[in-house]
Amino acid sequence: EARERAFAPLAASGFEPGRVVLEHNHVFRVRTADEEVLAESSGAMKHKAGAKTELPVVGDWVAVRHEAGGARCQIREVLPRHSRFSRKAAGRDTVEQVIAANIDTVFIVFGLDVPVNARSIERYLVVARHSGAEPVLVLNKADLLRKTDDAIAEAREVVGDTPVLTVSTRSGTGMSALDTFLVRGRTVALIGPSGVGKSSIVNHIVGREVLS
Repeated sequence: EARERAFAPLAASGFEPGRVVLEHNHVFRVRTADEEVLAESSGAMKHKAGAKTELPVVGDWVAVRHEAGGARCQIREVLPRHSRFSRKAAGRDTVEQVIAANIDTVFIVFGLDVPVNARSIERYLVVARHSGAEPVLVLNKADLLRKTDDAIAEAREVVGDTPVLTVSTRSGTGMSALDTFLVRGRTVALIGPSGVGKSSIVNHIVGREVLS
């Protein structure tokens, strides 16, 4: 409702709300209520932006307008972000590069096929909290341990009050616990080292293989 109120002046000017779901070389795939369209930032918005961080990124809610003649849609405005993941852009200067925006919950995924790496978990936790999203630690591959109590206790020493879930995409154990965070109107992202099963978790949630 708050987002709808924020968009009301733009709707009155004939703009349509959409969400950026993919970015590729300054061309964006935007999901509207009825379809996915290709869009570009308008010249006016680029001119008004004081920094690159004000231009659209994946996850942004934007105002678009369909152009005549089959041309790409124009993104005219980016709604205020309530969270954002960013990093230092490549180069010598310290310039922020926003990677994704408006993430509500972030699953920090680690695998129990290796010993718990407290320092690595802590680094990911800092990134998640800095973004403004709610972190949840997901310990995958629980089927590889006879007892997970020690691993959970070790992880809790690092994450404090952050929820810790123990799951196995192979056996299905614990996967239903993720449903608590998969609710309408909230966006979930997954981060973590390679090989921990992030793609498998996504495939399990979606119900088919979309990532490999």
